[in-house]
Amino acid sequence: MSTVLEALRMVAAPDVVLAILLSSIYGLVVGCLPGLSATMATALLVPVTFYLSPIAAIATIISASAMAIFSGDIPGTLLRIPGTPASAAYTDEAYAMTRKGRPELALGICLWFSAIGGIAGTISLVAMAPLLAEIAFSFSTYEYFWLGIMGLMCATLVARSSPVKAIASMLLGLLISCVGMENPGGVPRFTFGLTDLLGGIEAVPALVGAFAVSEVMRALLQPEPPKLAHRRFGSILAGQIALTKQYWKQMTRGNVIGIIIGVLPGAGADMAAWVSYAMAKKFSKEPQKFGTGHPEGLVEAGASNNASLASGWVPSLLFGIPGDTITAIAIGVLYMKGLNPGPTLFTERASSMYALYIIFLIANIIMIPLGIMMIRGTSHVMRAPRAAIMPVVLVCAAVGSFATGNNLSAVLIVAAFGIIGYVLEANGYPVAGMVLGIVMGSMVEQSFVTSLIKSDGSILPFFDRPVSAILAAMTFAALLWPVAIWLWGRPKAAKRAQPA
Repeated sequence: MSTVLEALRMVAAPDVVLAILLSSIYGLVVGCLPGLSATMATALLVPVTFYLSPIAAIATIISASAMAIFSGDIPGTLLRIPGTPASAAYTDEAYAMTRKGRPELALGICLWFSAIGGIAGTISLVAMAPLLAEIAFSFSTYEYFWLGIMGLMCATLVARSSPVKAIASMLLGLLISCVGMENPGGVPRFTFGLTDLLGGIEAVPALVGAFAVSEVMRALLQPEPPKLAHRRFGSILAGQIALTKQYWKQMTRGNVIGIIIGVLPGAGADMAAWVSYAMAKKFSKEPQKFGTGHPEGLVEAGASNNASLASGWVPSLLFGIPGDTITAIAIGVLYMKGLNPGPTLFTERASSMYALYIIFLIANIIMIPLGIMMIRGTSHVMRAPRAAIMPVVLVCAAVGSFATGNNLSAVLIVAAFGIIGYVLEANGYPVAGMVLGIVMGSMVEQSFVTSLIKSDGSILPFFDRPVSAILAAMTFAALLWPVAIWLWGRPKAAKRAQPA
């Protein structure tokens, strides 16, 4: 009890309270800007942490990242331009709800269930850290390969177009992820002699171009905006309790998926959002409504991405292994402030750990009032003419992409993917599938090649390890299930077609 009281005293310090408030506002603003991801929001705070106390420094990282993950949903909902990669999984769903005149409902779902997911992830961090870490350490490159393949299958599950076009779009994304020399062989691929392509094509510029710039191009050809409600937003949280009761299974499943995926090093909120949205559609009683402004997928994916954010700290705190890019930055700050990750951190610095838990809870609780204020502020976007909005979007896309690596080539990549995204959408190929291939491609390839090197070219370890065998069975079952349904339905369809 004394440890908890000491942790409360540490969090109540004026500098910590101020750090939580200011970094929360900062995270909301940065996450809302296309191209400036939650990772970048966190990275830009590192120089500031030099001058803060250890608890205040960690508080800035936690608060800014949690807010940025949610805030990325705002431009995705209002403009179909995801602010962060985690928002891309359900951007079309949220934007469809906006086109139906219910933007406040979509944003309310994203806000409410993001906060619930963050709290659930924090509880998992407190209660199940050793168990979750053990799960994470049971995963090797063999398991990560199957996990990546299952993630890529989400492209077909979340697509509204034909599965063939969804797979083609995903394969294009995989091809793009091959660019550069950051591959197991260290050999330049598809660089065409351009040094700017040696580092590969980053996911953020590709995502910004495919969604933001292509949306600007569509606006040029369709100058008349849809008749969205040029009115003030209603209550942001109206109906959220009813949705919580209606979709509690989806919310719980999203929390569990987010917690498990967050623990796995290198996975993070992006994969959690994709997998959860795909699972929601797979097990829904109304899958035909997905992509038309149906809240079910938003509930599950929104709960999942913020749950993964908190659980991603488990391997970071216990073993110093980053769960994602945000916790990789956080580990550096922990070492810098003398809070060296490891099991002893939970015994020798227990009060600091409880302070971290409390900060997570506070950040997700204050996300609701601050998120409402942010949504109210950005609601003016709905009333502004598109001729004024789109140039600002282009500027934000260019500046945000340039800031990812201080490289002008990123701006050119944004422009190129704007054209690619526009052409894909115009021909019915889902852009989300391509983005998923870019995000997941490197992980799948690295895991596959590394596994083959370890097994001396044998594929048996992909199937004879218990966890790997289960994931492989799940993957093949998901692949063959639609075929089985089709074959099962053919005789019945033929029988119905016969004349009486």
